[in-house]
Amino acid sequence: MAKATKKQALGRGLSALLKETAEVNSASDENADKVVGSIIEIDLKLIEVNPFQPRTYFDEDALQELANSIRELGVIQPITVRKLAEDKFQLVSGERRFRASKLVGNASIPAYIRIANDQEMLEMALVENIQRKNLDPIEVALSYQRLIDEIKLTQEQLSIRVGKKRSTVTNYLRLLKLDPIIQTGMRDAFISMGHGRALINVESPSDQLKIYEKILRDKLSVRQTEDLVRNLKSGTVAKAASKKSLPSAISASLKDFNDFFDAKINVTVANNGKGKISIPFNSIEDFNRIKELLK
Repeated sequence: MAKATKKQALGRGLSALLKETAEVNSASDENADKVVGSIIEIDLKLIEVNPFQPRTYFDEDALQELANSIRELGVIQPITVRKLAEDKFQLVSGERRFRASKLVGNASIPAYIRIANDQEMLEMALVENIQRKNLDPIEVALSYQRLIDEIKLTQEQLSIRVGKKRSTVTNYLRLLKLDPIIQTGMRDAFISMGHGRALINVESPSDQLKIYEKILRDKLSVRQTEDLVRNLKSGTVAKAASKKSLPSAISASLKDFNDFFDAKINVTVANNGKGKISIPFNSIEDFNRIKELLK
């Protein structure tokens, strides 16, 4: 029986795909060529789970729904296994069907048999996992990173292998630079990948978390988050510039501007004395209020 070791769990939010490589041998049964490439019914007791399986979380409700379907219609799509020595097989793909068949008490399951070495097993498991439609962005990103680290693929090679544009692969990998709390929020669908991509542009982890909390609190859209990030970056620059270069006469007048417009006015002044006054507004109504004041 194959043995597998796990890294200490960090919680489903970040480590569902991070397992150490299991010690499993390649197929060595001299009669393997007689069954490889066939679809046959295999006793569930003769099949062991894939130690390279990237996914460790299986939704129990969805699994029960699949079990109910199998009870009524049977297993429509065969699982894929690799042949080990003697009468032993190991899952390559189809663990949900395998688990659901056990739930309904089936004794066997239809399976397509093939030979694969350990590296091929890991790659097939990861690529199959990536192709699923219900993966969260962090799960995809971790799969990409694991293919790069363990199969020694470049991003270009990886993009070809999984059938995605290189820019798509890069965008997913960049999500792993986010604060772990934000990654967990993305895994649990509190925010989308679009939110995450906007937050990547914020260098400070503490600022990332502040914006993340505001997204949750105010239910910000991706576009609103992108605007917030841009304002944060430009506001920081303007604030630094004002502290550094504002003449005392202008600095002393800022309070009058703030009081008149009931807003935080930003003023920047260049070395040649020319400058810019920025009046922020929070809504169309606020804009119309400021417009009336200017009249």
